[in-house]
Amino acid sequence: MSSRPEILFPLFAELETLDGVGPKTAQTFQQMGVERPRDLLFTLPYSGIDRRRRDTIQGAEVPAVVTVEVTVGAHHPPKTRGRPYRVHVQDAKADFQLVFFHARADYLQKLLPPGQRRLVSGKLEIFDGIAQMVHPDHVVRVEEAESIPDFEPVYPLTAGITQKAIMKAAAGALKRVPDIAEWIDPGVKKREGWPDWSEAVRAAHSPTNAADLSPEAADRMRIAYDEFFAHQLTLALARAATRRKPGIPSVGTGALQKRVLGALPYKPTSAQDRAIAEITEDMGSDHRMNRLLQGDVGAGKTLVAFMSLLVAVEAGGQGVMMAPTEILARQHLDSLKPLAEDAGVVLELLTGRDKGAERRAKLAALQRGDIQILVGTHAVFQDDVTFHDLRLAIIDEQHRFGVRQRLQLGAKGQAVDVLVMTATPIPRSLALAQYGDMDVSVLDEKPAGRQPIKTALVSTGRMEEVVDHLRKAIADGRQCYWVCPLVEESEAVDLTAAEARFKHLRAALGEGTVGLVHGQMPPAEKDAAMARFVAGETSVLVATTVIEVGVDVPNASIMVIERAEYFGLAQLHQLRGRVGRGTAASTCLLMFQSPLSQGAERRLTTLRDSEDGFRIAEEDLAMRGAGDVIGTAQSGLPRFRVADLERQAGLMAMAQKDARNLLGSDPKLSTERGQAARVLLWLMEQDKAIRLLSVG
Repeated sequence: MSSRPEILFPLFAELETLDGVGPKTAQTFQQMGVERPRDLLFTLPYSGIDRRRRDTIQGAEVPAVVTVEVTVGAHHPPKTRGRPYRVHVQDAKADFQLVFFHARADYLQKLLPPGQRRLVSGKLEIFDGIAQMVHPDHVVRVEEAESIPDFEPVYPLTAGITQKAIMKAAAGALKRVPDIAEWIDPGVKKREGWPDWSEAVRAAHSPTNAADLSPEAADRMRIAYDEFFAHQLTLALARAATRRKPGIPSVGTGALQKRVLGALPYKPTSAQDRAIAEITEDMGSDHRMNRLLQGDVGAGKTLVAFMSLLVAVEAGGQGVMMAPTEILARQHLDSLKPLAEDAGVVLELLTGRDKGAERRAKLAALQRGDIQILVGTHAVFQDDVTFHDLRLAIIDEQHRFGVRQRLQLGAKGQAVDVLVMTATPIPRSLALAQYGDMDVSVLDEKPAGRQPIKTALVSTGRMEEVVDHLRKAIADGRQCYWVCPLVEESEAVDLTAAEARFKHLRAALGEGTVGLVHGQMPPAEKDAAMARFVAGETSVLVATTVIEVGVDVPNASIMVIERAEYFGLAQLHQLRGRVGRGTAASTCLLMFQSPLSQGAERRLTTLRDSEDGFRIAEEDLAMRGAGDVIGTAQSGLPRFRVADLERQAGLMAMAQKDARNLLGSDPKLSTERGQAARVLLWLMEQDKAIRLLSVG
């Protein structure tokens, strides 16, 4: 079924086929993302106006919208230009004025003939002690009262589209709603008390009170669920397609792992043990692994990653671990090297810097299988890099690598297992939306011996106290990060630039003790400054957020974040995680400029009160919304029209389960419910899923 089902044709016709929509209106609708009648169905009213009839305006809490039957009195045309036209009217108990600007007298005489009764509805206000309604929304004959709804839906608009126009267009689209076979699991539908799709759509467009507009209303829940379900079906199909590709079972002997665990000074946490077991089982099966390893800052992902690489080596193959930047790749090398020595395996680094003979030698060793584990940047993608027998690819910091690169990497080996690591705790609903095609392992415990980090809020007025505190700490041999929000002084924004702060601290603490790293430096200079700090030659590193991800200096135990109110929660949590990696007690100082906005205060206090990255991520999501939390531009997050990722996380989890169950029992979607699900995929424009189905 690779073409759209006929039952949906009317919903995918041109907008101009709807009554009252001409070419110009159609173009304006496009700015709202409305291109076809189908899009109107999913553009739901966001509020409503109560237009129930009252006997009189008396007792109305003005300003308010009132609907009342009146007797039309005298007309008062303006004496001078630019003044309004007034019409006196009287209801059962009170009189008031209808006010019109730029109005034509003959039109108003026809609309409101003196002595006759009319039903008027509009916003009533008091002006100079006189009750008046400026430009009523509705003026109709008493016998046409039906044309004013008791509760009028209000739609989101764009410039050039009126409420009247969108209501008319939506009504036209609703006339085309077909009765479609049900795709939701009957048990789920019954348990939730949801209506049929066509009924839900019609009801969502004709709310009868404010409760009908809530995301919890049954009609809206049902439509939101359909969006999530279509999205999760697409991910489940992608997952099934990955799993259908035969993998090479990599069964470890456990010998190398045993040597590493024996040499460790601590015992892995139970979360680490669980993740290692899940990965080992996936690698041993005959389908490809596609797993996400999600761990909070400092939860010990490196050990889990290394154990997984050892499974590949024990099975006679090779593993590769990739990082988004050279700094991080070198750091992985430094943290994995001692483990590799314990295990007695050959570990090498490949980055864009390897040139000439040295590079050729590494590539030859890789091809012979002499290098068992390779650490690198995306340089490992280049065509001349070939492995002897690549079994496992680990990708660090997922959002820098797209799905396309994941696939490219898969092509390097025959059916490579893929493990993606992210240090950003992702709220469950987002993890399901973004990585729903993957299986997920979560590290939610801190390894033994990790020191808690004390977090404090300090206003920028106390800058000199902070510098004094640093002076003492440096004398005790401790190291500190000082993070600044911007690189160059910009007049418009009162932000202390990294350059200026660097000079200030150097003057206060002495030459040679302070280093500087920012995004506009040449990479070699940046690496050199980092290396001096890692080696302990400098005690303070002034930096922009280039240090956010993965930098590991166990001796650094103080983190100062200047103008912390400018950073997002997740970013602050990542930055704080750069300290507390050694044995010393660590502190994080959040410096802010008062007064703080309500949102900024909530962010900083959340961070002060919690070290749990997952709790912080949920809070972040609640405050900022899904698109911002992972940056919509590069997130690959689906755009839902009705569903709300923040508030309806439970629905997303339900949809994932339902989608996986359906495909489990009907992988080709050929049963009656499967066929209905295909119609849903077309309705929700899940082209990728449809392609996967036609290929599969």
